[in-house]
Amino acid sequence: MSELTPTAIWALVIGMAVMNFAERFIPLAVVSRMALPKPVLRWLSFVPISVMGALVAPQLLTPNGEWVSPVSSPWLWAGVVTAVTYRLTRSFLGSTVAGMAAFVILRALLGA
Repeated sequence: MSELTPTAIWALVIGMAVMNFAERFIPLAVVSRMALPKPVLRWLSFVPISVMGALVAPQLLTPNGEWVSPVSSPWLWAGVVTAVTYRLTRSFLGSTVAGMAAFVILRALLGA
């Protein structure tokens, strides 16, 4: 098996970038010109929050790859504080700061 040359590596990186752009942009360009039915638009409105939940939930429930009891988890409780703060204030910065402060305080109190 031969090694890849720097030129071949760059060609692969550029090729992957072009293909990634094409597979994302072309469907978006086509669909953005179509009038989608209201049920489809409503369904699509839930995609961002579903993706965010799928990314955040494992980190809150299994930080560092290990299960932590929800009762004593500073990660989970700081996540709750962040969510409630955002719900009440609609401030991303404020909820982020509140969540970080809650995590530092809870971690000190719970000894995690």
